[in-house]
Formats: sequence, C-alpha cells, structure tokens
Amino acid sequence: MNIRNQLLGLPRIVKRWLVLIMDAGLCIVSLWLSLYLRLGEFVSLSQNYNFIMVISLSLALPIFAASGLYRAVFRYSGWPALMTVVKAISIYGLLFMLIFTVYGIVGTPRTLGIIQPVILFLLIALSRAIAYYWLGGEYKRRIGSSARERILIYGAGSAGRQIAAALTNQRDVKVVGFLDDENSLIGQVLNGLTIYDPKHLTSVTKNLQVTLILLAIPSVSRRRRQEIINAIKIAGVLVRTLPSVTDIAKGRIALNDIKDLDIDDLLGRHPIEPDAVLMGQKITNKRVLVTGAGGSIGSELCRQIIRQSPSSLTLVDHSEYALYQIDEEIKSYCVKNDIDKINVNPILASVKDFGSIKSIFKEQRPDTVFHAAAYKHVHLVEANIIEGIRNNIFGTKNVAELSLEFGVSDFMLISTDKAVRPTNFMGATKRWAELIVQGISEKSKVKKLNQNFNAVRFGNVLGSSGSVVPLFKEQIKNGGPITITHPEVTRYFMSISEAASLVLQASSIAGDGEIFLLDMGSPVKIIDLARNMILLSGLTITNKISPSGDIEIEIIGLRAGEKLYEELLISDDVHKTIHPKILKAIEPSMSWNDLNESLKAINNLIIEGEVDSQKLKEVLFK
Repeated sequence: MNIRNQLLGLPRIVKRWLVLIMDAGLCIVSLWLSLYLRLGEFVSLSQNYNFIMVISLSLALPIFAASGLYRAVFRYSGWPALMTVVKAISIYGLLFMLIFTVYGIVGTPRTLGIIQPVILFLLIALSRAIAYYWLGGEYKRRIGSSARERILIYGAGSAGRQIAAALTNQRDVKVVGFLDDENSLIGQVLNGLTIYDPKHLTSVTKNLQVTLILLAIPSVSRRRRQEIINAIKIAGVLVRTLPSVTDIAKGRIALNDIKDLDIDDLLGRHPIEPDAVLMGQKITNKRVLVTGAGGSIGSELCRQIIRQSPSSLTLVDHSEYALYQIDEEIKSYCVKNDIDKINVNPILASVKDFGSIKSIFKEQRPDTVFHAAAYKHVHLVEANIIEGIRNNIFGTKNVAELSLEFGVSDFMLISTDKAVRPTNFMGATKRWAELIVQGISEKSKVKKLNQNFNAVRFGNVLGSSGSVVPLFKEQIKNGGPITITHPEVTRYFMSISEAASLVLQASSIAGDGEIFLLDMGSPVKIIDLARNMILLSGLTITNKISPSGDIEIEIIGLRAGEKLYEELLISDDVHKTIHPKILKAIEPSMSWNDLNESLKAINNLIIEGEVDSQKLKEVLFK
C-alpha cells in the first residue's frame, strides 16, 4: 500500500522515466528469452549479441514514445491503452523483422525477428495490466459507486441516523462517524459513532481515512449548504447527498436515495418555488401542444404540464425514439396517479413539414403551444447550415403561422441567449425565429384576434443533451482529462426543471409580442465548474503545483462560431414583471412585410445553392 501511494505521489515526469526504463529492461529480457527459445540455451547478451540489444532499444523506445505509451496514465488504462501497445509493437515488429528476418544479419537467427516482437508485446501488455489492477485500486475506491467507502455523515439528525442504520449491513461501505454544527452534540457518541466538529473537517477526514462525505441535511438553507460544500471541497473528499426534506416526508429514507450533488449545489444557485397559480393558468383544462416534445426542454415541459391537468397534451417530435420515451413516461405518470381524463397524443412529425403540422393543428385544435423544436448544438448547425435554417427559421414560421390560423390563444417560443448578437448560425437562426414570432404578433394585433405570441430567452440548461455536466462526469469517471475550449469561456446556467417551470410561468404573464428573459443568476466560468466537479468527486487537479494530481484539465480551443461570453439582452431596455425570476425585454423587431421579404430572400438563396455565399451570411446576420 505504501509503495503504491509513493509511486502515485511521484511527479509525472519521474513516473514517465520509470516506465521508459522498465520498457528498456523488458526489451532486453524479451531478447534474452527469444534467444533461449531459438537456441535452446541461455546466452550472454554482453558478448556476441550486443548489437541486437542496441538495435532493439533504438527502435522500440522512440516508437513507444511517438505512439503515446508514456502519455497514458496507467491506473486509468484499459482497452484503448492495449490498442496503443498493439499499434506500437506492430510498427516495431515490422521494422525489427525487416532487419533480422528479411535482410538478415550474419550470426543471428532469422527467426529472432519474429519471436522477439511477440514476446516483447506479451511483456509490455502484462506490465500495463499489472499497473492497471494494482495502481488503479486507489482510484476505484475513491470514485467507484461499488467501492469500499469509509463514510462520514454530515448531519446527526433524523435523516443522518436513518441513513446510518440503512448502511449498517452494507459490505462495501463503513460509516465511521458523524459531523454536526450543533455544539451540544460535538464529542457525543450516537449509535456507537462519534460526532465530530466540522471545523476540523480536514484533519478528521485524514485521520479516519474518509473517502466519502454524505450530506444528510435536507432542511438546511441553500446558503449554509453551499458553505458546507465549499469546506468539503477544500478537504478533497467525494460528496453525495440525500433528497430534499419534501421528498423525505413522503417515506422512510432508503439506501437508493443517496445521489450525486444537485447541479444547483455545484452552481450555488438559489431557485425559488414556482407560483402554483402561474404554473397552471395557461394549461389547466386547456388543449396544450409541445413541439420538440422528446428533447431536453420539451420533455421537461411535458412532465410539468401534465401535473397541471390539461384537457389534452399533444407531443410532437421528429425522433421516434425520443417521442416514444416521453410518451411512455407521461402515460406511466397518468396511470400511477389514476389520471384517465387527459388525452395524451404522441405524433411523429417534423416542424419543417407544413402539411403534417397543419393536419395536427386541424385535428387537435390546441389552445396553448410551446415551440421547443430546434437544432441547438452550435457546431452541428455550423456544419449543417441548410437544415438549421429549415428547422429553426422556417419550422418556427410554420408552427407560428398555423397557430395564428387555428386560433391558438397563447404561443411561446423557446429561444436562447445565443440569439443575442449572434456569431454562429444556430444563434442567427434562433434570432430570426424570435423576429418571426414578433412579426406574427403584429399580424394578430392588426386583425384584432386577441392571440398572444411571445418568446422566452435563457442560457444553458444543465442536464440537457448538450450539457457539459454529463460530459465532465464521464471524463472524470474515465480518469480525465476534462476538456475545456478556453479558460475564459463563461456561461449562464440553470437546471432544466427550473427553466421549464419559469417558461410555464412566463406564459401566464405574457402579453403579446414580448420577449422574456429568465434570471440566470451570475455567469459561471466553465473551468471553475470543472474544478468544482473534480474536487467534489474527492479527486485532485493536475497542474504545475500538483503534477501528480488525479484529473487534468485540457484546453482544446474554441470551436467555430463559439463565443467566450454569452449575453441575454440586445438592447438595454428591460423591465421587471410580477415574477422575480422573469424579466421582459423590449427588443427591436421587423414589420411582417419586411420580414417576409427577407425570409423569401433566404429561401431563394438556399434553393439556388448559395448556402456558403456571403449573401446568405449578410441576410442572416444583418
């Protein structure tokens, strides 16, 4: 154990030199064994075979280095590392065979050129496998869900006692004590476990060899919770949590209630409870239609809409699998809650297909429409401009015009902060979608139809298909590195459930032709989010100060069209609403006639194949 920890604690450059020296030794050993297998006796390499050893080392070590064998972290190695070994040995073996088998060296058996690379591969692969299982044990204990954890429970109240009891008979974990802020409890013994002072958190975790701290403080304030998490982050221990006090009230705490920290804990956000009246005002007993119902935002909208008892919910998506998933989930919710009056209609269709969408509106006659269907990944739209325009611009035009034609009372477009002074095609298409909604609103007002067409604009939602959080979790799980496009990239963040809740509430306070902004809080540096996730996983960051850290953060460069900073406002004209988290922006718009002419120009350029032309860019980004 001590030898392993000492090896893991060595600087990275020292560990690489150790591996290189070991591989050099394996080259010599493989050569010695090969000669034995060929000649039937052990021979001394210091006599007639010195030159073979020199050639072997001269070929092997540079090829191994160039192939990346010394960039791999052994304790995280697996199948990809083995493939690197195969590639390196194949190149080496080919050259070695050309010299000793094809060309031939006087006094050297030709079969040596075949036997030695095979033995060298077996030795190198075996060395990596041993390192993986031996050195990787420490990492697996610290981050693996099935590891033998030594646990401190933060909170000696009811929740903490219940979860300690639930963990008593678990073979893979051991509760070694409690932490609690209550002075009268510190030093006391609860069910045979000492209650420690959180002020001495670092020394307690070190002395008790704690690998996991479990937060059992469901009723504590968000601010205090954040202070506790920051203290644990300094201690460098993995953190998990129990559900909220509301969830606990529904039944006894179980082992499977333990979960990773909420994203709000990582961001330090303070979400407020939704207004029940605003949540249901445009939904309860209404016929509701959601486009992009299988997507990240669309599916969460559907989950929250069904709880507000609409008369019907129509789910529209062009992805069969995504539509199937949300349809099954919504219907399962209805069965569990004995709801049989809500008509749930899953419909497979693309918003680009005007005829299909018109048939849906004609049959379903929705009162409220949430238009969430969009291509939202910046780099994908950048590489597929025509489809981005057709879906995000003309798809929005189809749904908005049909909403006007079929008397939809309330239409809400789900927009994005990337629509503000866009530098990429995705942002530009979403800004045009906003202009379309404003233009349709103008037509509605002219005709005095009493229909509301609005948009809501917000930043990144964590937990969505494009979120960095699941990506970072996977990268941490695989031993890193975490990839960041730029150290200064800053984004606004909000949990997906909070975003959907605020969208529904915004629909209730909307007038007509308005663009709403969700209060996203303070912007967050992506690199800070990555650091927090590493530290709260109980791991350390690899940097100049700590070259032997667990996870490295790698800067890979900005992608095409990506901004360093995102904005939520085009103009500075913003007003408060009755909801503290929802603002209203007064943004520039276009008359419907001018807008229609521009849309025709965009469509003509696409038809003419001018997708990469300067003309199209000038129209889209004007």
